[in-house]
Amino acid sequence: MSELSPLLKQATPVVVDHGEGVYLYDTDGTRHLDFTSGIGVTSTGHCHPKVVAAAQEQIGKIIHAQYTTVMHRPLMELAERLGEVLPSGLDTLFFVNSGSEAVEAALRLARQATGRPNVIAFHGGFHGRTVAAASMTTSGTKFRSGFAPLMAGVHFAPFPYAFHYGWDEATATRFALRELDYVLQSMSSPADTAAMIVEPVLGEGGYVPANAEFMAGLRQRCDDHGILLIVDEVQTGFGRTGKFWGHEHFGVRPDIVITAKGLASGFPLSAIAASRELMSKAWPGSQGGTYGGNAVACAAALATLDVIHEEDLVANAAEQGRRLLDGARAVADKTPAIGDVRGLGLMVGSEFVTPDGEPDGKTSAAAQQLAAKKGLLLLTCGAWGQVVRMIPALVVNGEQIDEALSIWQDVVAEVTA
Repeated sequence: MSELSPLLKQATPVVVDHGEGVYLYDTDGTRHLDFTSGIGVTSTGHCHPKVVAAAQEQIGKIIHAQYTTVMHRPLMELAERLGEVLPSGLDTLFFVNSGSEAVEAALRLARQATGRPNVIAFHGGFHGRTVAAASMTTSGTKFRSGFAPLMAGVHFAPFPYAFHYGWDEATATRFALRELDYVLQSMSSPADTAAMIVEPVLGEGGYVPANAEFMAGLRQRCDDHGILLIVDEVQTGFGRTGKFWGHEHFGVRPDIVITAKGLASGFPLSAIAASRELMSKAWPGSQGGTYGGNAVACAAALATLDVIHEEDLVANAAEQGRRLLDGARAVADKTPAIGDVRGLGLMVGSEFVTPDGEPDGKTSAAAQQLAAKKGLLLLTCGAWGQVVRMIPALVVNGEQIDEALSIWQDVVAEVTA
């Protein structure tokens, strides 16, 4: 008899039977308010009827049409439709299956296009678990420890995580940019640096938004030195932050955008987008894969785009995100155990601290577990697991936000009593 690996630790005890919208129903019929969305994947909610119908129809036509052997219409239509929402000038796409694969594809493109070996990533970033992606990840040691040596050529600079440093955002930003200049001067010469890779909001690193000054500083340095700016929108893309792309909050133009998670409402699909000029600099044969651009996943992604547009889900994410952030801050105001509440759109994190201001992963974990018992599914993040994050589907409404906040208020009161 075989079983799942014991290393797969479950965040909740729920065994799911089915899902609908923002709710999951377990095998006992109990309903759970899901504010995890499969780690930000089920953007249109669980089993949105239009996504289900599109996938069912496609399954009856062709399931797997390997896209370097034959072409299929869902892939071609998706590439065309994404042109309507991608940043101006990013007009070519390469599709794969997961965020990690897309990150590695972006890195490969950047190195081949520039002829340079190095990449600069930022403290707290999460870019995946494969060797190259993990080499650029510093959101926690669990993602990169125990299988050294990691990939060479990666250097790190600070992210403006103001609460962590105990500074205001302006001070943290000046520090981050000054240290980036120091990295370019002392560790990775601009002439050796192919790209900088950054998340608009740190995901696994603690739900910390970037800011306009920091992102503009990255763009300026990249422009000055011929370095490519890669924006990892795996978790922040497809409307989650209240704009279609997280970087839109900051007014910057990326050279490469990485997307996955919410792209296909739960089907495995990811992509990188770049200009035709840049993409053409990749070496022949360097892009491909057996399952990339799967026909059913592409059909689901097309339906996802339809739902996001028809139901105005980007605006809903902005509106309900403000409601969620304000409510979470109101809960935090009642206890010193939560030191900071932050986020963009439907990405809201509450950071727990000890009485002396240190990260408190123990209380964060207790709150997340108690919330699950009370019917609210949440996740933790941050280097110490000290942040509880709320990631509801973009279809969430105000009543459901208030229901979650009511449970959260009771949870926080109980674990901090």
